[in-house]
Amino acid sequence: MDNCIFCRIIAGEIPSMRVYEDDCCIAMLDINPAGPGHTLILPKQHFQDITAVDDATVGHLFSVARKIGMRAEFRLNADGFNIVQNNGAAAGQTVPHFHIHVIPRFSEGPDMVSWTPTEPADGVLQAVLEKLTAEEDA
Repeated sequence: MDNCIFCRIIAGEIPSMRVYEDDCCIAMLDINPAGPGHTLILPKQHFQDITAVDDATVGHLFSVARKIGMRAEFRLNADGFNIVQNNGAAAGQTVPHFHIHVIPRFSEGPDMVSWTPTEPADGVLQAVLEKLTAEEDA
């Protein structure tokens, strides 16, 4: 895709700091990191979001994410890591090219990705369960 910044990075038109590359993907340092070692994993083929990615590719990309996270723990002395993947603007996806964030975390570092737990009204969880387990569009 011509105007996709990630496609341009993959093509070498825009420089990147690559930490990993194979036939399927690249992993590069995020230029606006949440912390040291924040890495983006991009498939070389353009996909809008996870709904467009085939199972084999998405499995491979998450396997790479795991390796990058483990590498950060070992080589950067991270105490853990987040694997974050956003789909759609409402979910925080800012570049419409599927990608995975691997964010090393340090015990004295900034807060991890979080949310505020809620207590749903009576019957809400059951209603959601029924919608998500319905077989008509599985």
